Amino acid sequence: MVNQYETVFIATPVLSEQQMKETVSKFKDLIKNSGGEIIHEESWGLKKLAYNIQHKSTGFYHLLEFKIDGEAIKKLEIELLRDERIIRFLTMKMDKFAVLYSEKKRKLKQAKTENQEA
Repeated sequence: MVNQYETVFIATPVLSEQQMKETVSKFKDLIKNSGGEIIHEESWGLKKLAYNIQHKSTGFYHLLEFKIDGEAIKKLEIELLRDERIIRFLTMKMDKFAVLYSEKKRKLKQAKTENQEA
């Protein structure tokens, strides 16, 4: 059964911009190759961590929202665990309320951007 998920991962701060793009691309391709569909993605940039992880106080945050079969999530999470560039991640299955909230939030953000451009 295809469900909607949201994964936020934190990549090590020592990556260059190109390495970060490659990392994100790797996980997007993994989702697509597993029969998934990327709904939305956001790069939150370099942020301070609440506590040190692997002796690092900052990390690159990235959000992926996607639809995929539940069995493919295991494969994605194993790859996130194996990748030394990823220091933390969290995957959440979105219920109908979370999906509606996310869509509403995106529409508001888009409307705000369009108003600033006008």
